[in-house]
Amino acid sequence: MSPPTPLTRRDRLSSERVLYVRLPCNPIFPIGVVYLSDHVHKVFPDVQQRIFDLGAVPPLDFGPALDRCIDEFRPTLLVFSWRDIQIYAPVGGRGGNPLQNAFEFYYARNPLVKLRGALGGLRMATSYLTELWRNEGLIKRGLKRARRYCPEVRLVVGGGAVSVFYEQLGNMLPKGSIISVGEGEALLEKLLRGQDFSDERCYVVGETKPRDRLIHEQPAPLEKGACDYDYIAEIWPEFSYYLQDQDFYVGVQTKRGCPHNCCYCIYTVVEGKQVRINPADEVVAEMQQLYRRGVRNFWFTDAQFIPARKFIDDAEELLQKIVDAGMTDIHWAAYIRADNLTPRLCELMVQTGMNYFEIGITSGSQELVRKMRMGYNLRTVLQNCRDLKAAGFNSLVSVNYSFNVIDETFDTIRQTIAYHRALEDIFGADKVEPAIFFIGLQPHTHLEQYAFDHGILKKGYDPLAIHLPWVAKKLLWNPEPLGSFFGEVCLQAWRQNPNDFGREVMRILEQRLGRAELEEALTAAIPVGTASQIAPVVKR
Repeated sequence: MSPPTPLTRRDRLSSERVLYVRLPCNPIFPIGVVYLSDHVHKVFPDVQQRIFDLGAVPPLDFGPALDRCIDEFRPTLLVFSWRDIQIYAPVGGRGGNPLQNAFEFYYARNPLVKLRGALGGLRMATSYLTELWRNEGLIKRGLKRARRYCPEVRLVVGGGAVSVFYEQLGNMLPKGSIISVGEGEALLEKLLRGQDFSDERCYVVGETKPRDRLIHEQPAPLEKGACDYDYIAEIWPEFSYYLQDQDFYVGVQTKRGCPHNCCYCIYTVVEGKQVRINPADEVVAEMQQLYRRGVRNFWFTDAQFIPARKFIDDAEELLQKIVDAGMTDIHWAAYIRADNLTPRLCELMVQTGMNYFEIGITSGSQELVRKMRMGYNLRTVLQNCRDLKAAGFNSLVSVNYSFNVIDETFDTIRQTIAYHRALEDIFGADKVEPAIFFIGLQPHTHLEQYAFDHGILKKGYDPLAIHLPWVAKKLLWNPEPLGSFFGEVCLQAWRQNPNDFGREVMRILEQRLGRAELEEALTAAIPVGTASQIAPVVKR
């Protein structure tokens, strides 16, 4: 049988109708489905597409709105994007503050406070399970509805949550569902061409099993051009929802991948260690399209805006081209490894309107930073922050601390306090916001392997079972002997100053433990034999 002619292939592609459904989540710009649909349009301009964002739909209308969209569009390929599953956070979430609920239940001495935490945790767990079942139901409902018009409709489910929990979700989704891990461009290309896609980071529910360490496979290399927002506006009726509020930050991606090996982080696994830079001209062209639509606030959605020193030139080139483009009234924010700043880069950051950034140092103790394989030099971070302040930066810095990490002691806590006060001396106490996290143990990370090796978790556990208290307590990383101490400190902070929780935690810790000398925090002497003991801790 002869292969199809180009005309036949084009006719087949023009009959394809791809519907992207972003499942309900917080109102965060859905950059994943936007970039996916843009890529498909560039490769297959004849394929018809539509984006349907349930994040912009009232909850009572989720099901009927999905039905109406499918009835109108009649897709041949359904792509669901599932972003959020985990619920632990240091801020308000499902039914209140999840971290506070957990700590009140586990650590409060007052029976009434413990009961309040239990009731709050019950509401949280109920909401969590309801959302799991709701999203599962929406996927099945959409597939059933689409089969009315196309019995052979295919279903792809991807997104951040799916990439982390792909093994567990295989038990929830319909047979034949294609579960996509990480980036989906190459998979959709092969699906639309009718090619074999078994070598992509995916598996088919009920037909194939996920390969061992599937998530650790490297994504396909892709150089991304500027997103065509004229086209996106045509296929996404809810686009204007994200342009109404001038305070809203719209996502723009400048690179993919993270080369680091932080023991608790899933980014480097999902996105791969190979950093792929998007050309600066293309990034600026994308920003200019949004700028013409009134967008003035941008969030660079990279895992790290400057992941390593060898990418400093790329960051400087991008920021200089933003200046050259004349976008002088914008603001932007990002996650930034502050150990990779230069004086010139600091000047460009201020000149281009950076008005917020986050540093995920996790600890102010160089000893612990080294043990977690984070690759930070805390002394360099301090010097670069001084350069940033000297360049004129006078906005908010959020510093993420995760206490009670591996080998935390009272001494390392005192070092973290000293380091935080040094950051306050540079930027001003009112400009440095400590975000207090307790690491959520993620599948596929070195920390999970550490938990297996030390009998904290057993292989085969269900990471989605965080509605069960005995599972949740293990996955919210706050082990003894310091777990109860931190629980007591956090509960006191919520009682005394719930509206400034992070700063209150730091104040209480310093009041109870004192503060180390800064030089002690910046020095990480490794005793003889320690290095060989640390390495197996984080080895998979």
